[in-house]
Amino acid sequence: MRLGVLDVGSNTVHLLVVDAHPGARPLPAHSHKAELRLAELLDGDGAIGPDGVDRLIGTLNEALQAAEDKGCEDVLPFATSAVREAANADDVLSRVKAVTGIDLQVLTGDEEARLTFLAARRWFGWSSGKLLVLDIGGGSLEIACGIDEDPDIAVSLPLGAGRLTAGMLPGDPPDPEDVRGLRRHVRAQIARTVGEFSRFGRPDHVVATSKTFKQLARIAGAARSAEGVYTQRELSRKSLEEWVPKLAAMTSAQRAALPGVSEGRAGQLLAGALVAEGAMDLFGIDELEICPWALREGVILRRLDHLPTL
Repeated sequence: MRLGVLDVGSNTVHLLVVDAHPGARPLPAHSHKAELRLAELLDGDGAIGPDGVDRLIGTLNEALQAAEDKGCEDVLPFATSAVREAANADDVLSRVKAVTGIDLQVLTGDEEARLTFLAARRWFGWSSGKLLVLDIGGGSLEIACGIDEDPDIAVSLPLGAGRLTAGMLPGDPPDPEDVRGLRRHVRAQIARTVGEFSRFGRPDHVVATSKTFKQLARIAGAARSAEGVYTQRELSRKSLEEWVPKLAAMTSAQRAALPGVSEGRAGQLLAGALVAEGAMDLFGIDELEICPWALREGVILRRLDHLPTL
């Protein structure tokens, strides 16, 4: 069957169309993206304003049209931290359903972490042993660890690259004091969780998902996306530690000129790098591998798992 998964994230609204059936690898057929940056459309009270809601509805209608054009039998719509944490989330969801017919399912941070972990487990398989999975989104950082398809422990922290940039790095380039303040904030948040994970022992394999990690790996020398999803890509803590001060000294425009960095994400890259560096340092990770699959694939796989078999 042809499925569409509609991801309303903090940065983008992304429709991924796949051909899939139970027991098989979902094959990407089409991708439709729009940069909405919901996390930056919150007003002083933490609500998504009328203009932001109108833009969200317009973007969702475009995605629905794309899903219809590509022959999707079903669309799985979900939203993450930007909608989840909006002060007027219930009103936004009601308006979206009334105007578009889309019943957006708001994932909890725990669900995000667990579905992303499922995708990573299916990608790397059982031979990877105990997995530790890191995912930096626009609004939150998810961390999960375990030996099965459902992790033993999963947490979500409010350390997304977009959220931190908007709230703590106003300059371009940022003021060094703001960078130091963000570094302290990030590490204090992550440090609170390290003890919980240490109870489950050292992981056998550490992997990371998300655009932020992919871009950090690329500027550190990993293979281009054009070389395919099966090309192994890694990011070392040593390389990341060398890049953080360089990124801090750059403007957004200068970061956008780096290999693999998109203009839309360039402004958030420093905050994402500080989160990645803090997580790798505090968890004692020297090197991690980039996983091509993430939350969207996890949602698809979970749906396929619940389809009846003939």
